[in-house]
Amino acid sequence: MSASTTQASKLPTGPHVKGKLSRDDMMMRGGMAVIAMYLIVTLALPLYTMLSKSFSTYQIQLSQYEFQISDEDGGFDGTSLTGSDLNLKTGVYDHTDLNTGADGRLPVTKFFPAFSFRSPVLYRVRNTSEEGRFLVGSTLHDSTTWVELDSNTFRRVQLRPVQATGLDNFVNYFSTPALFNSIKNSLWISLLSTLVTVSLAFWFAYALNRSCMRFKGIFRLVAMAPILVPSLLPGIALVYLFGNQGMLKELLFGASIYGPIGIVIGSVFFTFPHAFLIISTALAISDGRLYEAAASLRTSPWRTFWTVTIPGARYGLISAAFVVFNLVITDFGLPKVIGGQFNVLAVDIYKQVIGQQNFEMGAVVSVILIIPAFFAFGIDRLVQSKQISSLTARSVPYEPKPNRKTDSFFLIYCGAIGLFIVGMLGVCQFAALIKFWPYDLSLSLNNYQFDKMDGGGWSAYFNSIKLGLFTAVAGTAIVFFGAYLVEKSNGFLVGRAAFQMIAMLPMAIPGMVLGLAYIFFFNNPSNPFHGIYGTMAILVICSVTHFYTVSHLTAVTALKQMDREFESVSASLKQPTLKLFSRVTVPVCLPAVLDISIYLFVNAMTTVSAVVFLYSPKTSLASIAVLNMDDAGDIAPAAAMGMMIFYTNAVARIIHLIASKGILARTQAWRTR
Repeated sequence: MSASTTQASKLPTGPHVKGKLSRDDMMMRGGMAVIAMYLIVTLALPLYTMLSKSFSTYQIQLSQYEFQISDEDGGFDGTSLTGSDLNLKTGVYDHTDLNTGADGRLPVTKFFPAFSFRSPVLYRVRNTSEEGRFLVGSTLHDSTTWVELDSNTFRRVQLRPVQATGLDNFVNYFSTPALFNSIKNSLWISLLSTLVTVSLAFWFAYALNRSCMRFKGIFRLVAMAPILVPSLLPGIALVYLFGNQGMLKELLFGASIYGPIGIVIGSVFFTFPHAFLIISTALAISDGRLYEAAASLRTSPWRTFWTVTIPGARYGLISAAFVVFNLVITDFGLPKVIGGQFNVLAVDIYKQVIGQQNFEMGAVVSVILIIPAFFAFGIDRLVQSKQISSLTARSVPYEPKPNRKTDSFFLIYCGAIGLFIVGMLGVCQFAALIKFWPYDLSLSLNNYQFDKMDGGGWSAYFNSIKLGLFTAVAGTAIVFFGAYLVEKSNGFLVGRAAFQMIAMLPMAIPGMVLGLAYIFFFNNPSNPFHGIYGTMAILVICSVTHFYTVSHLTAVTALKQMDREFESVSASLKQPTLKLFSRVTVPVCLPAVLDISIYLFVNAMTTVSAVVFLYSPKTSLASIAVLNMDDAGDIAPAAAMGMMIFYTNAVARIIHLIASKGILARTQAWRTR
């Protein structure tokens, strides 16, 4: 080793030079922080508030109250007994009676077996501590001074609970058989619906991708139709088909459509397009060389199916199964309409909050509902992370060969599925046009006179259009800009990873859970954002947040197709990032931007669970009107409003398609050069 080399090796290590952030980098990180803060305020904080609420218990502390009773002449001997002492003597209330909600009340006359409101006996009651509270009629008493009452007034005394923290709400839930059965019912219905839907969707997608049957385009359009309607609509169709006065009720052989049968059939209807899209994508990218090799080895078609087709589509099948499972177990509208007395978790939340005003128990059910939803979402993401590319540059697209027998079979099969979908929509439209089922079948538009019925009238329909437009515009801007910042920022790996994690969270949160969390968070007067509660703004924010993940993934996928050399060239030309974003990135990704906008619009029009707790009389929505009219017994008008949603979404899709062709012809011409 030379002397110079030895001397160089002894030189001290130079200081670590950290790159200086450019102005564009600082702007992008600041923008990412703003959108991350939006997600924290509209998602993380409401969920944390709801979780805290589930552990908030309210219990009536009998030891905090003292009572005195006079003799027949109204004289008191000074003897005082606490509520605990009286309850120990009489045993009228047990531990479960003392555990209540925030609005709980406990009457006190049961402590006195000889009580009569006509008696001349007088009573005294007081709080023994500052935490105690009791009502006399509607007057609240929270002081420790004695309140003297006659017998007729004393019967109106009710003790109020104090707040604590614990697991009592969860204990009460799991100790109530009717509520606990909802977990079993939800899991069973979701698993059965998933099995049926994925099986039907697989063969439908297989027919469209692996056969030469006719009318593929028509069947593809029909398969996507259920996306355009709220989940309540198939329930209404099933009532007309198999209800107590249904057209085809004999086909059930005495069984009732109100319960698991109706929920499963309706779930298959509204989840079918989701499963079909995922499985169809998986089948469309198969390598034709594998099938050529199987044919050269004289492998039977059945063996080829199990050794080539199924392994190639397994990730799509698994993903479709978990998506369908999540949709079914978190859906509220369909079980509410057709479920009858068959309780499921999503309906339990509605009953606890709207029916019993027990918000704490509603939060408990919401936490329980999140667990299977999170579990399904987590497994789906894990499976997708292990997926490897099955289509390489050398792959040959699979081209099906005509087979008269097979093609005819698949045409009949797809025709049956298409008839099921079109038939359900047709029944709803038929119900919307007849005067009075089943006695007067003459056609009329009376069911479209929404202003004469419960549900919000025509203003609810126009509110839904406003919600869809606001959600599409605001949501597309927020989602795409956020995806751009996280995908195109330099460095900042920890921050970008955290942002991605928050962006994935909305997909695992059921709509009803998010809506209930918004009640707890935004309905708090001390919250600076309290002003938006009950307005259209909170509905837009909830909708954007609820459907954020799919939109974000769509935007990220489009942005990943753009080479980072665009940013390098822009930097070398000293052009600002915003100029590159507006003149290059947005035009190139315009197909994804348009897809995100129509996705948000359609989902905002059809959503029920996410907004059922948040609307006000001035912001009632069409999907909520369907629910309210069905509750009021106006089933035909509910079907009419549901079909209005369908036609509106269909027109929006057509406008989107026409506009896309015109816009993309100008902005995407470079792709054909």
